[in-house]
Amino acid sequence: MPRGEGEAIDKLSNRPKRVEVVSTKETGDGANSYIEATVFVPAEAETYYLDKVKAYRDPAQNTRTGRPANEALVARMDNVQIATVQSLFTDAAALFPQSGQPVWWEVWLRRDTRERFMHVADRLNIRRREHLVSFRERDVVLALADVATMTRLIRNCDAVAELRLAKDTPAMFLGLGGGEQAEWSDELLSRINPPGMAAPAVCLLDSGVTQRHPLIQPVLDEADMHTVEPIWGKADTAALWNGHGTAMSGVAIYGDLQPLLTGKDAVDLQHRLESVKILPPDGHNDPELYGAITIEAVARVELQAPHRPRVVCMAITSANPVPGKPSSWSAAVDQLCFDEEQRRLVVVSAGNIRDELASATYLDANDLAPVEDPAQAWNALTVGAYTDKINIIDPDYRGWQPIGAPGDLSPSSRTSVTWSRQWPIKPDVVFEGGNFAGDGVQDPEPIDDLRLLTTHSKPNLRLLDTIGDTSGASALAANMAARIMAARPGLWPETVRGLVVHSAEWTPAMQARMAGRSKAELHSLLRRYGYGVPDFDRAILSASNDLTLLIEDELNPFDKEQGSSTAKSKDMRLHRLPWPRRELEALGATPVEFRITLSYFVEPNPGERGWTRRHRYASHNLRFAVKRATETVDDFRRRINRVAREEEEGISVSSGAGDDNWRLGGTVRDRGSLHSDWWKGTAADLAGRDAIGIYPVGGWWKEKPHLDRWSAAARYALIVTIRAPGTNVDLYTPVANPISIPIAVRR
Repeated sequence: MPRGEGEAIDKLSNRPKRVEVVSTKETGDGANSYIEATVFVPAEAETYYLDKVKAYRDPAQNTRTGRPANEALVARMDNVQIATVQSLFTDAAALFPQSGQPVWWEVWLRRDTRERFMHVADRLNIRRREHLVSFRERDVVLALADVATMTRLIRNCDAVAELRLAKDTPAMFLGLGGGEQAEWSDELLSRINPPGMAAPAVCLLDSGVTQRHPLIQPVLDEADMHTVEPIWGKADTAALWNGHGTAMSGVAIYGDLQPLLTGKDAVDLQHRLESVKILPPDGHNDPELYGAITIEAVARVELQAPHRPRVVCMAITSANPVPGKPSSWSAAVDQLCFDEEQRRLVVVSAGNIRDELASATYLDANDLAPVEDPAQAWNALTVGAYTDKINIIDPDYRGWQPIGAPGDLSPSSRTSVTWSRQWPIKPDVVFEGGNFAGDGVQDPEPIDDLRLLTTHSKPNLRLLDTIGDTSGASALAANMAARIMAARPGLWPETVRGLVVHSAEWTPAMQARMAGRSKAELHSLLRRYGYGVPDFDRAILSASNDLTLLIEDELNPFDKEQGSSTAKSKDMRLHRLPWPRRELEALGATPVEFRITLSYFVEPNPGERGWTRRHRYASHNLRFAVKRATETVDDFRRRINRVAREEEEGISVSSGAGDDNWRLGGTVRDRGSLHSDWWKGTAADLAGRDAIGIYPVGGWWKEKPHLDRWSAAARYALIVTIRAPGTNVDLYTPVANPISIPIAVRR
């Protein structure tokens, strides 16, 4: 920039009057180029530039040399106008989004204006990511909006200094040579603090792992690498599987590598990696053998490290002839989870659509593509894929459009919409699985910009790769589950699964599709999205106005009198909740939210025929019910007994919880072995809902007493959260002492 223009830019600012140059950019080419400066002018200085121009035009204001006042500034001004999104956009013009297209923006805020920005963004329903970078004079946040919404934002908020397109995509890294990728990898390695050998682990059942990869070595010991067939070897060497196991590994340990590579903070790893190669180097396993292979794989890692907490992760699926129906493979997964000697948490992917995708059939095609075997397992945490990846930076794909809308289902993810209603809700949750893009001519494809960045199976050639779909999503789910195990040692696998689901929320895009829907319609949408997108912080933390109670308990669901050939229902658990009643009553009509998640494992009976009643496969089923504000405890017990009896007799019931203000209700949520629902009402009404009952309904333990399982105990995890969003009332402190002792239980 020539010296004169630089001086003119400097003269645009005036610190005493708080007039600030917020951004500049050069526009045009060669002799036709010019500099465009965007300046913040506070209300009290709105005449600042007008006064400068008046002085320039007034001969009486000429300087001692006879030149007009303010000539260095005013003479160089070509045009002045109110700032627009385009004028604040400092990236290359080719990256400016098309009209109506939502994108993720980097919003650069002036110092001390973040609160004002957040207030206006909330009013405009603009989504933000939990991402904040602070500099001396700027804060940078990520916001999702189209140009029209961003225009409304800057017209109503003086905080924005600059706009750029968020570039958190893998394309830049994949375009680097092997040596340059190694430099980025080495820098990240210098910030990594590896976990101890006793830390929890993600155990991958896949194509093996390339252990020599520099980002994998710190978390995968050679002793923790296994194979179900010795002649296959342990390494990820099979070209047939495209390095799938190593790609899964990077996400299972680090999540998406992109923000870690571009970050500067230390990376404290809290969990390790284990690998069992269950895919052959050539050909395919017989699908009928996968149940035995899965059991053998888990046995090998447990023999090596029997006391290590772990989450088993498997993204291998196959078509199920009868969607939703248990198979030998899914039953083997259920048995691994339920094993009374050692309960296990198993994460499985919902499976991907393998046919060519088309934007015209998006979502309809997903709803018609059933979740694959063994993801119908009742006890598994089944993971589908959603996407927030919509920014396309790679110039090779300029003009291409993402297929999936931000916050909606990933285009390849399968659902259980077409399943019979008797089968469990699957997927349970969704994690980021990337997006597809198309140009309107060619078939959509999963371009690198819209994928997760991960580790490559051939580090001698390159270190970085991409992954997506439900494989990447299931690896993210396993990553979160292992982090929960590390943060809350000793939790049951049922509890960790429950916390993942309990922390899930539907995105605004999902909620928009659910608005105004009947419970029957919600059932189909629940089978598309599961319970939404989990959040690690929500899973383990409780803020002062967000109170979470966690209960691990068991009951004996059935009993049989001596000499009798039939079993009957036995125990019910009544948990009295230590609600901050005084604080809730003081809130009166203030809206509050109340969520319950019940997670337990069932013992499978896959040899049963004619599963016309859902009790036939599962050993038992549990339900939860909530005491109503106007009920006595005795009335509550009688209602539970009546509802349990009616369900046993096949009478259609809404739920023991009562469907007053419950989002889903029992007809929708009481499927499988994991149940979650939301209640919304007033704080005063919630104050009286101070008890939860857990009670059994039938299963083959009861219906087949000759198998001598009627006396078995059923354990469960119960997670309860109350929220008072938008208030500053402390709900946590009043119950801090009560929840530090066991909650009273009555049978």
